[in-house]
Amino acid sequence: MNILKFITAGSVDDGKSTLIGRLLYDTNSILDDQLEAIKKANRKNNDGTVDLAILTDGLKAEREQGITIDVAYKYFQTEKRKFIIADAPGHIQYTRNMITGASNSELIIILIDARKGVIEQTKRHSFLAKLLSLKKVLVCVNKMDMVGFDPFVYEKIKSDYMILANRLGLENVDFIPVSALKGDNIVSRSERISWYDGASLLDYLETISIEDKKTQPWRFPVQWIVRPQTEDLHDYRGYAGRVLGDGLTTGDEVVVLPSGVRSTVKSIELAEQSLDQAQHGQSVIVHLTDDIDISRGDILVAASCPPLAERNFQANICWFDNKPLDKDQVYLLQNHTTVTKVKVADVLYKFDVNTQDKQYDADISLNDIAKVELKAAGEVVFDLNREFPENSQGILIDPRTNLTVGALMIEDVA
Repeated sequence: MNILKFITAGSVDDGKSTLIGRLLYDTNSILDDQLEAIKKANRKNNDGTVDLAILTDGLKAEREQGITIDVAYKYFQTEKRKFIIADAPGHIQYTRNMITGASNSELIIILIDARKGVIEQTKRHSFLAKLLSLKKVLVCVNKMDMVGFDPFVYEKIKSDYMILANRLGLENVDFIPVSALKGDNIVSRSERISWYDGASLLDYLETISIEDKKTQPWRFPVQWIVRPQTEDLHDYRGYAGRVLGDGLTTGDEVVVLPSGVRSTVKSIELAEQSLDQAQHGQSVIVHLTDDIDISRGDILVAASCPPLAERNFQANICWFDNKPLDKDQVYLLQNHTTVTKVKVADVLYKFDVNTQDKQYDADISLNDIAKVELKAAGEVVFDLNREFPENSQGILIDPRTNLTVGALMIEDVA
């Protein structure tokens, strides 16, 4: 059974948490003790029904204020698919939290309040979806009950959003009119939206195919060297990690980076079972035909299609720290299991995420997104974001505090 990872985003009070709560409630995915706790929370909607948004409001401050602050993750499954949901905050000051949740998602659900239409936060989250190369965008026009389920309101919002999507270059965009509070078009089709002839939200999520238009070459960042050195496994040497991309097959010629040493895949092991080929996302142990020096932080790649290995490169960065970016400071870049010292050589420009304009000669502060040029102390192995997003991402760490101060996506070689 395959897994779909998606994130919900939208402005404050657009109904993100309610939509997720309704999805879980109507699919019977809430445990009895959770449901009892919700009923005792003493938060009710205007019609007297239980406020399902409490399900994802895990922090005390969230429950008190009725807003989402941190990213909340929920898990459920149907007969057709498993789901991992990230509920992202809508406030501008929590943009870094939204970036964190979206970085591991394949699809983004952008909620739009039917009464408000396309607003600044809609533009912000759509821009971030493009920046993070999310594979699919689903726009849920929520609170249709507040506008009398008027089809003309839905069509106007759909038209306005497509203007934005075309400007941003978002290609895979779908729309569903819903009322999360009432459950219309969430799990089953709503009679009150009879003019809509598409799928309900759950049907859409169960059937949507998330596939890249092109097959990505495989990458295998080494997380651990497996050497039991027991009597039964005296000569056992395996390399554990998670496969990125497709095509890792027994017999493949591989290159170990950054050393450049070549070898061949002898076997692939998953839960003590042998595989002929590993799939994208699987955590496996790879055995090579040669005993060579490999350590955590190295990356095995297909010899026929290696990634880039450069010291100077340009990246889009989202700044997480309360302190502004300091070009004189040495930071640590971690991509997969590799950590490299880097400096921000230049800030090329900052994005205005509401208008998508570029701002030059600007300081980079909390939640800002900018394009920067970095210089690394050693070669960094990566692919470009437009070609292989999963192998273009990394985080910046301040070595003085060990805090993550930024997330980046590598865009070009400098």
